[in-house]
Amino acid sequence: MADALSVIPAAVLRNLSDKLYEKRKNAALEVEGIVKQLAVAGDHDKITAVINLLANEYTYSPQANHRKGGLIGLAAATVGLSSEAAQHLDQIVPPVLSSFGDQDSRVRYYACEALYNIAKVVRGDFIVFFNQIFDALCKLSADADANVQSAAHLLDRLVKDIVTESDQFSIEEFIPLLRERMNVLNPYVRQFLVGWITVLDSVPDIDMLGFLPDFLDGLFNMLSDSSHEIRQQADSALSEFLQEIKNSPSVDYGRMAEILVQRAASPDEFTRLTAVTWINEFVKLGGDQLVPYYADILGAILPCISDKEEKIRVVARETNEELRGIQAEPAEGFDVGAILSVARRHLSSEWEATRIEALNWMSTLLNKHREEVLSFLSDIFETLLKALSDPSDEVVLLALEVHACIAKDEMHFHQLIVYLVENFRVDNSLLEKRGALIIRRLCVLLDAETVYRKLSTILQGESDLDFASVMVQALNLILLTSSELANLRDLLKQSLLNDAGKNLFLSLYASWCHSPMAIISLCLLAQTYQHASSVIQSLVEEDINVKFLVQLDKFIHLLETPTFAYLRLQLLEPGRYIWLLKALYGLLMLLPQQSVAFKILRTRLKTVPPYSFSGEQYKRMSSGNPLLEINHFGGSQISEDGDMSEDQRNVHNGINFASWLQRFGQVQEQHRKHSKAQAISRYASTSSAKVQEVQRPEEPKRPSPVPETSRPPSRSLRRGSGQLQL
Repeated sequence: MADALSVIPAAVLRNLSDKLYEKRKNAALEVEGIVKQLAVAGDHDKITAVINLLANEYTYSPQANHRKGGLIGLAAATVGLSSEAAQHLDQIVPPVLSSFGDQDSRVRYYACEALYNIAKVVRGDFIVFFNQIFDALCKLSADADANVQSAAHLLDRLVKDIVTESDQFSIEEFIPLLRERMNVLNPYVRQFLVGWITVLDSVPDIDMLGFLPDFLDGLFNMLSDSSHEIRQQADSALSEFLQEIKNSPSVDYGRMAEILVQRAASPDEFTRLTAVTWINEFVKLGGDQLVPYYADILGAILPCISDKEEKIRVVARETNEELRGIQAEPAEGFDVGAILSVARRHLSSEWEATRIEALNWMSTLLNKHREEVLSFLSDIFETLLKALSDPSDEVVLLALEVHACIAKDEMHFHQLIVYLVENFRVDNSLLEKRGALIIRRLCVLLDAETVYRKLSTILQGESDLDFASVMVQALNLILLTSSELANLRDLLKQSLLNDAGKNLFLSLYASWCHSPMAIISLCLLAQTYQHASSVIQSLVEEDINVKFLVQLDKFIHLLETPTFAYLRLQLLEPGRYIWLLKALYGLLMLLPQQSVAFKILRTRLKTVPPYSFSGEQYKRMSSGNPLLEINHFGGSQISEDGDMSEDQRNVHNGINFASWLQRFGQVQEQHRKHSKAQAISRYASTSSAKVQEVQRPEEPKRPSPVPETSRPPSRSLRRGSGQLQL
C-alpha cells in the first residue's frame, strides 16, 4: 500500500473516486502513465502494489464512485502495462469480474467497459479466465439495464473474436458450462447461448459436433420459444448441425436418438416436425448404431403417423417404412420383444392410423422373426384379441391377418376361435355388426372348412342356449351368402356323394341343431331333401314362433339368390326331387298367407312343371319310404336317405338320418324347456314387483311362453307320410 501511495499522487487518488466521470477519467490516464513508467523501469513490485490498491481500496469499496474509479483505474493500468499485462492478470481480472454482480447498474456498466479494454490489450492471454467471463456475460445478457446489456454485447463480440483466433481455448472445459445453461428460459440468455454455439461451430479446429448430444436437447427446447427470432436462430443452428452429421463419418447417433425420441412427442408442432425430420435422417444414416434404439424410435414415430400436421405425417410414414425395411437380427441387438411391446402399447391409441401401423409391425415381425414373436405371445395375445372389437374395419381386418399368421399353430388357432366365440357371447353388438366381417375374413386367411368345424365343435358344448342359437343363425347366414364360402357350399352339396362332404355336413349338423331354420337350410344346401322334410314335420307348436318365422322369411328370399340356383333348376324334374317339393311346400304351409315370403314361395312353386304320381309312388310315399331322387353329379345316381332295406332305412352314405333327427329333437327340447323356464322366471319377477307395489298378495297367473294374440297364424305339421296333390 505504501509503495502505491508513494508513486500515485494524492490528488489522483482523490479524483479517481470523484462523482464526475471526467475527473475519474483524467485520474485513470494519470494512473496509466505511472504504470507505464514503472513497467519501463521493470519495477513490478510497485506495479503489483498499485493494482492491489486499485482493487482493494476502490473496486471492493462500499462506495459506488470508488468502485467506478477502481474499475477504470484497473483498465488504465492494463493499458499502461501493455505487453507485460499478462503476468498481472490474476490481480486485475477477478475484481472486475466481481463487479459484474454489483447492485449498481452503472458499476456493472463500467465493469463491462473495463474488461473490454483489458481484453483488447491481453487478447489470447485472456482465455484462461474464459469460463468465468462467459458466466458473467451470460448473466449480463439478461441485465435489466439496457445500457449494461449493450455494453455486454460489445464485450461479448470481442471475446468471441479472441476465442476464434486463440489456440488455447478448451472446448472440453466449456461444454459443461454450456450444458448447464441450455434450459434457461430467458430469451436474452437463449440468444446469447445460440450465438456462442454458432460461433464455436464455425471454428474449424473446434469439434462442436462431437459434443452435440450435450446441448442438442437445449436447442430443441428453443424451437418452441415465443420469440420468432430465437426459434429461427435455433432452427438455423440445428440445420447446420444436421448437414454436418450427413457429411461426418463418425457420429454418436445413440445419445442423440434418445433426445429426438422425447422431442418427437413435444406439444409444439415445429419441434415435433424438426425431431421427426432428424429421426428420419438418422434412420437412413445411423445403420448398426441405431439398432438398439429401434423400439424407442418406433415408439416416437407411431403417434406422429396420426399427427394433425400433414408434413409431420408424411415424414413419419417415410421413417416408418425405412425402419420396417431394415434387415436386422436379434443377434445384432435387434430387440423383437421391445418392438412388440411398443406395437402392443400403440394398439390402444385413439388414432386409427397409428393402430393400423402397430398391427403392420406385428405382421412384419411375424413374417421375419416368427419364433421370437411367438415366445412373447402371452404378452400381446390379449391385446390382439381386443383389437377384433376395434371400431375401425381396417384395424379388425389387419388384426385378423395377424391372428391368422399366429393361428398356423393348432393351439393358437383354438385360442383364437374360443376367444371369438366368447367375445360374441359377451358383446351381442359385435356379432351383429362385425360377425360377418370377422368370420368371412378368417375363412379367407385360414381354411374355411377348418374354421367352421372348429366353431361348430365349440358351439356344441355351449351352455348358453340363447347365444348358441343366435350364433348358429349368424354362421348359417354367412355360409349361405358369402362369396368367400362358395367352396364350402360346393363341398356340402357332395354330402351324399363322398366322405369329405358327409363329414362336413355332420360336423355342422351337431351345432346347427340349435336353430331349426339353420338345420333346414343346411339340409337344403346339402340336398338331403327328405331329411329337410322330416325336420319340418318334426316341428311342434312352440317352435313356430316369431323368431322362427322371421328367419324363415329371410330364407325364402335367399332361395331366390344365385346360391340356390341349382335347387330351383331341380324343380324342373319334380319326379326326381319329390322330397324337395315336399320340403318347400312344408315351408309354405308354415308361412302366414299374407306375408311377402308366402307369396314369393307360392309363386315359385306354381312354376314347377305339372307332374302326376303313379299309384306305386303314392304307395311308397304313404309307407314312409322315399322315392328315388336323382342328383346329377358326374352322371351318377343316388337314392337320398336310402330305402334298400328295413335296416338301411333313413341311412345313406353312412349317415343315419333317423338318429340325427332324434338328436335335433333332443336339442330343441332343451331349448323349449329353457324358454319355459325363462318365461316362468320373468313372470315371477313381474308378480313380485306388483306385490311390492300394491302391498298385498296377488294370485299368479299361468304364464304363456308366447301370448296367443302375438302368435302368428300357422299350421302345425305332424310327423307322418302325408300326400301332395299336384
